[in-house]
Amino acid sequence: MTRHRRSLLGALGLSGFLLLWELALRSDLLPGSLVPLPSAIPGVLAAEIGDGIWLEVVTASLAHYSVGLLLGSLLGIAVGVAAALLPVFDALHAWLARLLRPIPPLAWIPFAIIWFGIQPSAAAFIISIGVFWINYFASYSAVRSVDPGFDEVARAFGQGGFLARLAKVSLPAAAPGILGGMRAGLGQGWMTVVAAELFGIPGIGQRMMEASSLLATDIVVVYMLTIAGLYAVFDLAFMTLQRRLLRWQP
Repeated sequence: MTRHRRSLLGALGLSGFLLLWELALRSDLLPGSLVPLPSAIPGVLAAEIGDGIWLEVVTASLAHYSVGLLLGSLLGIAVGVAAALLPVFDALHAWLARLLRPIPPLAWIPFAIIWFGIQPSAAAFIISIGVFWINYFASYSAVRSVDPGFDEVARAFGQGGFLARLAKVSLPAAAPGILGGMRAGLGQGWMTVVAAELFGIPGIGQRMMEASSLLATDIVVVYMLTIAGLYAVFDLAFMTLQRRLLRWQP
């Protein structure tokens, strides 16, 4: 199946879903108090933008999303690479990683409030935890899967130092896996944003909670679609960067 045909079928499927949704509401098969009319969403979005609310909450969410994403990605990659290359460090922290990994980021909300208060830094902390583990395991697996023969070739060409082999062998060879983890972290960050804001931090999550308390499901859907759109933009930008960084691949 060609890419054009696949895209066309996807658009038809989405259009059909929205049409059925609209018809179900207009024929009273679904109660209007539970879900909004799809045709009403553009007007609600325009109202949110016109009132300045949309830009305000999106800017707030982007701020702590970016901080959490950056911290979680950098720390996850650094610790994952170190654990893969340093057996002693790997053994020392292995049980700690197994203990902490199953704990969901939202379980850290009480500590985030105690340590940071109801501040954007608390949301950034929660986001960074979810992003950290994805990048940690992706980087660890990517580096561990590098062919040991690459190190032997590097030594034969005079690159025997640890840092030289790290910069010229291990990281380039593991780059596809590391970048794949970073891309997955982009989505994990957005999945955590709303929950991280539910306890009063300004942003998309707080606005959605306010709307749900008033049964304004149309506003809730507007911000659900906003998150989907923001993720799509970030993902597309990262895919473009990823292709450029990995253009050496066959």
